[in-house]
Amino acid sequence: MSLPERKPFSADFFFRQLFDTESSTYSYLLADTSSGEAVIIDPVLEQAKRDAQLVKDLGFKLKYAINTHMHADHITGSGWLRQLTGCQSVIAAASGAKADRHIAEGDRIDFGRHSIDTLATPGHTNGCMSYVIKEQGCVFTGDTLLIRGCGRTDFQEGSPKSLYENVHAKIFSLPENYRIYPAHDYKGQLESSVWEEKRYNPRLTKTLDQFIEIMENLNLPYPKKIDASLPANRECGVYDIPKE
Repeated sequence: MSLPERKPFSADFFFRQLFDTESSTYSYLLADTSSGEAVIIDPVLEQAKRDAQLVKDLGFKLKYAINTHMHADHITGSGWLRQLTGCQSVIAAASGAKADRHIAEGDRIDFGRHSIDTLATPGHTNGCMSYVIKEQGCVFTGDTLLIRGCGRTDFQEGSPKSLYENVHAKIFSLPENYRIYPAHDYKGQLESSVWEEKRYNPRLTKTLDQFIEIMENLNLPYPKKIDASLPANRECGVYDIPKE
């Protein structure tokens, strides 16, 4: 079987992938070019001024700063972006973090005429969400599904069984030509697709029992920034805004 043809983005849909080198985090600036309404997914504190300037340069109005989950390896930029742009912060209610808007599966996030559908995909953390834009044929998977990998499940309410079942039921059930945009990549890959990950993901192509065994034996080091990141991210990153 050959790679399925991908949908081109619609002419009024703006997409920009942004990167933080220290945490290898991808942030995504999305906008309706007609109305100028924009959202950013998984902003990073240290890049908030960069992102706010980009929004301004492009003539957009940032409506929401959206988190896929409560991160352990960096501090979210949503609190600082809220101060810089007037946007609202968004995260799953199940995350336990503060935000202007708490969401659950099935809630919709609108910007201009575009909309994001929300899927609860816990397993890496309780509050993990994946964000689907059906018209554009793409899904933002946070740390739940990475390119040829997945988020760890050994702390922060992690559950390999939950992660496996949610990926298979909710992400792998999407059309195979959907682009996958994760929250991180450590090897320089920018995106994947449902088709690719269903075939080549070295963990999630295994049986559930094999997957659980893999995840329980990764022996990964403690995330470098977890002791600073989790308390800050519970507060939407607000108290760690650098003093100018």
